[in-house]
Amino acid sequence: MTITAESFGFVADLVRRRSGIVLEPGKEYLVEGRLRPLARAAELADVDTYVRALRADPRPSRLESVVAALTTNETSWFRDLEPFRALVDHVLPELLAHRPMDTIRVWSAACSTGQEPYSIAMVAADVVPAGRLRILATDLAEDVLERARRGRYTQLEINRGLPAAHLVRFFRRAGADWEVVPEVRAQVAFQRHNLLDAAPAGGPFDVVFLRNVLIYFDLATKQAVLDRVRRTMRPGGYLVLGAAETTIGVDDSWERVPVGRGALYRTPARRAA
Repeated sequence: MTITAESFGFVADLVRRRSGIVLEPGKEYLVEGRLRPLARAAELADVDTYVRALRADPRPSRLESVVAALTTNETSWFRDLEPFRALVDHVLPELLAHRPMDTIRVWSAACSTGQEPYSIAMVAADVVPAGRLRILATDLAEDVLERARRGRYTQLEINRGLPAAHLVRFFRRAGADWEVVPEVRAQVAFQRHNLLDAAPAGGPFDVVFLRNVLIYFDLATKQAVLDRVRRTMRPGGYLVLGAAETTIGVDDSWERVPVGRGALYRTPARRAA
């Protein structure tokens, strides 16, 4: 381990202020692993030397690179599957029944390289009438958003959870890679957004996917994020969290709705005055 306690504290404070993610002592190995490529690219001997150079010359672009490296971009197609079943079997039919002429608006927060919003568009294809679905996908890191906008994935990325039937229907060959068909890409708009900031334009949203994000925040940040999310949703809208996440004991203004093997969280049918 080459990173000192002082350098780790600097990185942890930077990441906490810029993204809300809490890096507790004991996560030095994570900082080492994520920042090592940046140190090599800067032709510096090790991560601690890189952090010391960063502190001496804290240009915004360099700070953003560190934050981007420390934010988790783990993703796959139809990750955990159950939320997508709930969307198709429960959420979308209910929304269409209550608002048969409205556009269904979905926000995929912390979307990484785009697998989640594209998965939403694919499962909705046989449920939502053409032209009636709009998905806003946001992430903190501009580099992953650029990849998501291209909608182009390697065979290795395709193999991570994409059913063969969806590959045939919703992708086309692009050299050695695969590219999402234009009809699906047209339903998704990508935008840079920090969950610590005000909610993005594009709402009010009927559904918000905020999965495997709250687990990285402290209680106060979780409460603030959930409050901002709720205020940008339509009454009766649905929040989709990760399997290990809940609003219970964090923000009790949400209603827990058991669906299938999991649960969703619903805003009040009418907003409080």
